[in-house]
Amino acid sequence: MTHAYEWIDRSMQTIHQAHWYRSPQVVASRADDVVHMAGRDMLMFASNNYLGLAGDRRLIDAAIAATETYGTGATGSRLVSGHLALHAQLEQAIAAFKQTEAALVFSSGYLANLGAIAAVVGARDLILSDTYNHACLKQGATLSGAKVIHYAHNDLEDLATHLAQHRHLHRRCLITTDTVFSMDGDVCPLLGIMDLADRYNCMVLVDEAHGTGVFGDRGAGVVNAMGIHQPLIQVGTLSKALGSLGGYVAGSAQLIDFLRNRASTWIYTTGLSPADTAAALKAIEIVQKEPQRREALWNNLAILKQGLGTIKAIAPNSDLASQIIALKVGDTEQTLKVAEYLKQQGIFAPAIRPPTVPTARIRLTLMATHTTAQIHTLLTCLKSCLA
Repeated sequence: MTHAYEWIDRSMQTIHQAHWYRSPQVVASRADDVVHMAGRDMLMFASNNYLGLAGDRRLIDAAIAATETYGTGATGSRLVSGHLALHAQLEQAIAAFKQTEAALVFSSGYLANLGAIAAVVGARDLILSDTYNHACLKQGATLSGAKVIHYAHNDLEDLATHLAQHRHLHRRCLITTDTVFSMDGDVCPLLGIMDLADRYNCMVLVDEAHGTGVFGDRGAGVVNAMGIHQPLIQVGTLSKALGSLGGYVAGSAQLIDFLRNRASTWIYTTGLSPADTAAALKAIEIVQKEPQRREALWNNLAILKQGLGTIKAIAPNSDLASQIIALKVGDTEQTLKVAEYLKQQGIFAPAIRPPTVPTARIRLTLMATHTTAQIHTLLTCLKSCLA
């Protein structure tokens, strides 16, 4: 008889042999374009702190003030004892920001997707999911019990084919997609998706995790940037460009009221902490008042894009349409070596590899606070490594 937990050791050996082993890197300083890691200062090119707000003094002060007023935790689920005035203020601010009737704040973006998807469809329904969707979208689909079909990445023709073949067999249909894909940085063809949804009477759920704060004339995301006003379910996070923690669903008042009563990941979990809630509220205010942050981010992307064009050994995964840049630099082993070289040069830009993604890549993320000199330092190191 083998020991009940012996399989873990064998599984870990497989993970190491496949170069899949990962471990967290300790950051010992405030979130910024330069952070303290492994006993040294390093240029950070792997943070989702796109607008530099996670270390902004105004968010810190808002979090401190909320903690002094309400304490450190919400202490209960929102329906029992954990609903704070701050939560309502944040939901009103998100709805105004996204130009929807209402919004609902969850304790994380992951929970928002799981709860929303599992609530709006069930065993008699159909989900059509982009094959590159984030794990929380895929796991929410599984949790729902609906029939799930993955359509080819950003392929409207494949999506239309599946709708023609399967939509009429199901009560409801939900199309799910990231707006900005987290591992490649490309943007979904949302206008085309909305047209297909209208034609086949489908709901659409978009995850604006990497679009919120960055895209659109007011920073409200890709839906804002594309000028879409049709009904849809907008999910997002407060933990990336907004520099806090938590997630949200924005949509019609009827949808949000339904989720309050049916989304188990909202009903059965403690409300977002006062500090995180207040920080997110302040971040939404700053995003709308300081468009120069987005302008600086897009300017940094233009500088990086121009520099990457001079390095022949690098093949970006997409057309560099967002602040996320995935660089193909070889197989998994070679990609790990490039990441280690960059780390030795004082640049943190890790290798992302299977099983997280189909193929290994160096994933870069830009921040509004990166300087031109810092971007040129990254480009110089990439050139010397790959020459």
